[in-house]
Amino acid sequence: MTSADLARHRWTRLVMRARRPERGSAAVQLVVLMPAMFALMFLGMQAALTYHGRTVAIAAAEEGSRAAGALGASSAAGRVAASAFVASAGGDGVLTGVRVSVTRTATTATVVVTGSTPSVIPGWHPTVTQSSSSPLERITR
Repeated sequence: MTSADLARHRWTRLVMRARRPERGSAAVQLVVLMPAMFALMFLGMQAALTYHGRTVAIAAAEEGSRAAGALGASSAAGRVAASAFVASAGGDGVLTGVRVSVTRTATTATVVVTGSTPSVIPGWHPTVTQSSSSPLERITR
């Protein structure tokens, strides 16, 4: 064995000995970071589901208030229109346990839509409540 080979052999052994303390560090990093990454991913997904449910609820409330405020319409027409909108937007896949309440006064029709959005976080069921008011249509002189 030449002196160059001996030096290379010693250098290789030194480098290998220096790397040994880091063996398995990738697995430890993975074990530590994966739960945080999954939590972040599920939180983002839950935020998107809640936002979508909120958007459907406000659109249903607006649809119901327009129907309830139409000339010659009733509170039942607003309730039916809001419920039909939620059903056409995805039904139980978007909002579950939907409750629609309609209030008509002499000048306005107000519709409140309440429901729960689907949840990817066990044990948590976010509730969404949105309302919309519109003026009653009437004939004036």
